[in-house]
Amino acid sequence: MFDLVRPGALALLLASASPALAQKDASAPIEVTVDSARPGSKIDRNIFGQFAEHLGTGIYGGVWVGKDSPIPNVRGIRKDVVAALRTIRVPNVRWPGGCFADEYHWRHGIGPAKDRRVTINSNWGGATEPNSFGTDEFMDFADQIGSDAYISVNLGSGTVAEAAEWIEYMTADPATTAGKERAANGHAAPYKVKYLGIGNESWSCGGAMSPDHYVDVMKPFARFVRNYNPAQAADGPGAMQRIAVGPGDDNLAYTESVMKAWKAHDWAWSIEGLSLHRYTTGGGWPTTQPSTGFDEGRYALMLKETLGMEETIAKNAAIMDKYDPAKKVAIAVDEWGAWLAPDPGTNPGFLRQQNSMRDAILAALNLNIFARHADRVRLTNIAQMVNVLQSMILTDKEKMVLTPTYHLYRMYLPFQDATFVPVTFDAGVYSQGDIKLPRIDAVAVRDTAGRLWLAVTNLDPARPARIAARFPGLQVRGAHGEVLTAPRVDSVNSFDAPEAVVPRPFAGKADKGGLVLDLPGKSVVVVRIES
Repeated sequence: MFDLVRPGALALLLASASPALAQKDASAPIEVTVDSARPGSKIDRNIFGQFAEHLGTGIYGGVWVGKDSPIPNVRGIRKDVVAALRTIRVPNVRWPGGCFADEYHWRHGIGPAKDRRVTINSNWGGATEPNSFGTDEFMDFADQIGSDAYISVNLGSGTVAEAAEWIEYMTADPATTAGKERAANGHAAPYKVKYLGIGNESWSCGGAMSPDHYVDVMKPFARFVRNYNPAQAADGPGAMQRIAVGPGDDNLAYTESVMKAWKAHDWAWSIEGLSLHRYTTGGGWPTTQPSTGFDEGRYALMLKETLGMEETIAKNAAIMDKYDPAKKVAIAVDEWGAWLAPDPGTNPGFLRQQNSMRDAILAALNLNIFARHADRVRLTNIAQMVNVLQSMILTDKEKMVLTPTYHLYRMYLPFQDATFVPVTFDAGVYSQGDIKLPRIDAVAVRDTAGRLWLAVTNLDPARPARIAARFPGLQVRGAHGEVLTAPRVDSVNSFDAPEAVVPRPFAGKADKGGLVLDLPGKSVVVVRIES
């Protein structure tokens, strides 16, 4: 039995997989025990955050179509995309990048559209950047979908003064010069900026800085970039959270340097979070794994790499614990997801890829890992929101389709701000060639209304799994929820077939005080426990 509450337990599971486990009767029920009397950490709703970079058609065409577009919009922002995102209660959106953020100059994107500077997006495909979607449009978008703003400021090619004036423009009193300028552009009341990203990937596209050099550059930003909104007083519960740049994948030097500096900081500056970026590529860079038409071997390879998120978080958390045992500084996994080969025939710099049943399972595994580390992981942003990488939504002119990953996020809505509940189980083994993976994964929570939920993922694409769930101290009467599965691991939703992969109603049945769940292959089930 493996207790998947402990950090590093998934890695232990993989390392401990043995022939004896593999030879276990595949038809035997998998026993899952949910200890509902032993609650764990709160799962911050912000682990379900999104990422919207000026990249390809992620913004232009995906979110912004302009006020004069025949596509239904509110002040230039697509109504269909807004409605879809409101449904999954997006808690925060990270913008404007990404690599784009460290070359973004905010004044190019405010004021009358005719006066905005047209530039070139040198990071992503050399596309023309009209700057018609700027600060006020983004804040309008965030408000329309009911989301908090996560603003990444330009540390790489910008200045402390530029970043400070940007946040002043967004948050200052309308009686100030900055506030008057914002009011003249249509928004008298101060905006709220919940998260401030102090640079992006400063070890690479954000300036190729050594960890110690980044710390020296970062400190003045943490000191002088202030939020003036009275509702976000620095000593209050709504205070803006400052996120420093952390590592990419397993490069731990940034974590060590930033946390060492934080431990020694004085009153003049501080941070509340450390970013971490980790993508699933199935083989590194440049990415070659296709988003459609892949076989089971490639499917297993991607999931094996995905499960490495557990070890990455555990290693970074261990370093942070040395300097911050009280866990005041959060891990913010503000870029993650499947980064695959671009769709054939598209601009490779636009990073457009399809989104399959495999990717929904990949998302479930990551979200489960974040939930197990909820004491430290309190913010994540899947990359990205629309039309880029592992997106929630795909658009093509007036058409829109919801991806399997979108549906997975909707199924996980009860997990937002829920309390983690310990789960133990023998995951068994799913084998594909030389790759051995846990056959199932499971997490449980109590939602904000006190209801108990269980989510189980069957990684095996061919074999169904019978789950025998036990709930000590509870008399279970049944369970109802949804299952997400598909005919193949590479099944996708397209504009011609938008509901090939969608959730279906699912029920478990009571059995001897517990519960039996029959999961199809390659599936995710989320059910509410009735007791």
